[in-house]
Amino acid sequence: MTQAERPSAAATALPVDLDEAAHRCLVAGFDGATAVPHTLKRLVDRGLGGVILFTRNVRDAEQVRRLTDELRAIRPDLIVAIDNEGGGIGHLVNAGAPEIPGPYALGVVDDPALTARCADALAGHLATLGITASYAPVADLQHQPRNPIVRTRSFGADPALAARHLRAWIAATDVRGVASCAKHFPGHGGTVTDSHHGVAIDPRPYDQLLVDLEPFRAAIAAGVPMLMSAHVVFPALDGNRPATLSRRILGDLLRLELGFDGVLVSDALEMKAIADAYGEAAGARIALAAGADQVIVAVPDLETTLACRDAVLDALHARVLPEERVWEAAGRVRRLAERYATPRRTVTAWDADAGPEAARRAVRSRPLPPPVRGAHVVDLFPAPHPALNWGGEDLLAELHTIDPTATGTTLTEEPADPAALVDAIPRDGSPLVIATSDAGLHPWQARLRDTLTARRPDALLVDTGLPEGGALCSYGRGRVNLRAVAEVLAGA
Repeated sequence: MTQAERPSAAATALPVDLDEAAHRCLVAGFDGATAVPHTLKRLVDRGLGGVILFTRNVRDAEQVRRLTDELRAIRPDLIVAIDNEGGGIGHLVNAGAPEIPGPYALGVVDDPALTARCADALAGHLATLGITASYAPVADLQHQPRNPIVRTRSFGADPALAARHLRAWIAATDVRGVASCAKHFPGHGGTVTDSHHGVAIDPRPYDQLLVDLEPFRAAIAAGVPMLMSAHVVFPALDGNRPATLSRRILGDLLRLELGFDGVLVSDALEMKAIADAYGEAAGARIALAAGADQVIVAVPDLETTLACRDAVLDALHARVLPEERVWEAAGRVRRLAERYATPRRTVTAWDADAGPEAARRAVRSRPLPPPVRGAHVVDLFPAPHPALNWGGEDLLAELHTIDPTATGTTLTEEPADPAALVDAIPRDGSPLVIATSDAGLHPWQARLRDTLTARRPDALLVDTGLPEGGALCSYGRGRVNLRAVAEVLAGA
């Protein structure tokens, strides 16, 4: 008998329907692409509210659809979700996902109809796979230059611009029968810490925080069915706890002031902002007590999910977590499932050209340099990050498909011998292209760029993150963004 099957002392004292309600408040990650683990099956049997898929669960489109069908055969009202923002992270690449630039490029183009076409493509593809909840779009505003985690995942710094693109994204996604989720409430854009790695704090006073709420207000007004909380401490709102664990922020601000009555889901509890300071299990209990309706445990090790589940059951038994709070949360999850859990039987075609069009229009939003055929490219970008980029795409590879005479190198860290890199630059007059990605956050990139441009002042500079003064900007490192830059470099 597994831990999922073996009731704890608390669970044996709970009515079956309350046990089921508590399970509805959990979203679990898991390992495997071809079979549902037995422990997960038992959790789903007991009422598990949802699962979240990652690249580890994806081999190809047919396999994903078989997996989602198998999950729903256990429980038809199970919500199957995934992070699906577009840009440099794409869990469904091997399943033929549409290539869509991240939100920042869409904000640069500022054509809500085009944003809707991109969102429709992403949602249409999800629907074919049996995935009917998408933890996107990002509603955070990117206004802190040293923010390490939002950046090109945001539509920009202007709340009105973000609002109109959120409305377009949410509406298009909903038409496909897919639930969208605006994140990370009340905003992660004012921090200088990545909550994946530590406690993030937004120190701004209350009046300055209000602007970050505007995109969320717009998303709520647009009928967004889900919001995701931020693992961020806002001393002006609650000096003690991050938003995910704060009754003041989730209850008073979000529910009472902003009037949101959809499903509030936590960001992943294993992120260090929660796991290191509280532990995942305590985080689950506190988040639900504070007003979250579902908590995500994204790690594939189901023992962590079980520990979170048991903490919730024990808290109910001890009456530390009120039954009324769990019934309320489970009711919201049930309504979400009634609307979105069942995939559409027929999925109409989406516009596969929307993403490439958006990426090209973003690149062409500024004056373009002349083409540089046969260029030598030095592409500098950060090491892979689970929420920003995987490092699998590079500008040189995209340029080489268009211009086979292009040469160069790619680096994700400072080389042991920078002088050797400089000496390797061709001296035959070939054009030099230097691409950086958020060099302001990664000084090694700035040092190499400056060293190279000292040798070659005629070098063409490219920014593949936020714009930092380069002659050419992609506004993101998704493959479709880099291809759009490559087309300009090659004059294609």
